[in-house]
Amino acid sequence: MRNCPYASAVGSLMYAMLCTRADICYAVSIVSRYQSNPGSKHWTAVKHILKYLNRTKHYFLVFGGEDLTVKGYTNSDFLSDIDDRKSISGFVFTLGKGAISWRSCKQDTTADSTTEAEYIAASEAAKEAVWIRKFIQELEVVPSIKSPITIYCDNNGAIANAVEPRAHQRTKHIARKYHLIRDIIQRGDVAITKIASANNVADPLTKALSQKVFEKHLEAMGGFRINVTVNGVDFECTPGGDTRSNPREARESAAAQMLAKLRAMASSTP
Repeated sequence: MRNCPYASAVGSLMYAMLCTRADICYAVSIVSRYQSNPGSKHWTAVKHILKYLNRTKHYFLVFGGEDLTVKGYTNSDFLSDIDDRKSISGFVFTLGKGAISWRSCKQDTTADSTTEAEYIAASEAAKEAVWIRKFIQELEVVPSIKSPITIYCDNNGAIANAVEPRAHQRTKHIARKYHLIRDIIQRGDVAITKIASANNVADPLTKALSQKVFEKHLEAMGGFRINVTVNGVDFECTPGGDTRSNPREARESAAAQMLAKLRAMASSTP
């Protein structure tokens, strides 16, 4: 593995992930941990990600709709790291039905329960929400930003711990830095509420999912579905880039049509 460009490949994946590819955020966070001494299995995982990107090169991150409201989603995967048993945090924020900020990372401390892991993840998401709110307020383009940003969490215990400033028996040992979310909520920057686990858009940022569930959440992050006809044949292009007949011409035609629509929207904007 000495001559393997592992670090260079991971760096390129990080660039793509940070720009527009939230769908590879979790996978890149995993392979990036082994840059100092990668093995053959790690290199195989990197090649799988590269093949996925090549197969989904026509994936678009699209913003639109009349609902210009920032929404946040947070989630965690409890004790998922096989080396040190730490949990994974993930969050994503959307505006105009498209993702504007996302992150997947291993938590600094070992959580004692799922509630603690979810609470730590929510705290990290709340800090990101503060920055997003201040940034958009300075732009003065989204009137709804004057209201608190809603963060959706699927754990009742984490929500209760965030909105009730008191020590609970199972959470009194949590590091004080994570209680910052309570101050953020009290001063009106953020509101946290419950969401069903099946509808938590941050799920792909914490764990591997089935293709159907994965693509469902990708659509919620700003993925799109295009129905296009090429030479009289109907093709359905999905956020994952696969098509029913999967010809290259159909994908390129769909991408060209979407680009034309985006250019027309941009030219008509005053």
